[in-house]
Amino acid sequence: MANMKIKKGDQVRVISGKEAGKSAKVIRVDTEKRRVVLERLNIMKKHTKPNPKTNPQGGVIEREAAIDASNVMLVCPACGQPTRVGYRLIDGGGKVRTCRRSSCGKDIDKA
Repeated sequence: MANMKIKKGDQVRVISGKEAGKSAKVIRVDTEKRRVVLERLNIMKKHTKPNPKTNPQGGVIEREAAIDASNVMLVCPACGQPTRVGYRLIDGGGKVRTCRRSSCGKDIDKA
């Protein structure tokens, strides 16, 4: 399992690919494949056959496809800018993600 600096529920900006420049919320994170699924971005169409259990009618379903985690950048909730992620040790032995922008430097996680 790889260490990823992006978590479910984070606001991110896409920095590469066909959706570059758009912002979205992270729906799901796959740490083994290092991929993230973003809300209403990277929409794909899946053609399905009729299935009595899941989709009795069949047809074309639109859903979000995964994007590589290296193509997204976390948006700092304090300054609102895309940022690299740093870590800071807190009292009690935990870690908190921090904004790496020199003008901000605030915590991303609630300590």
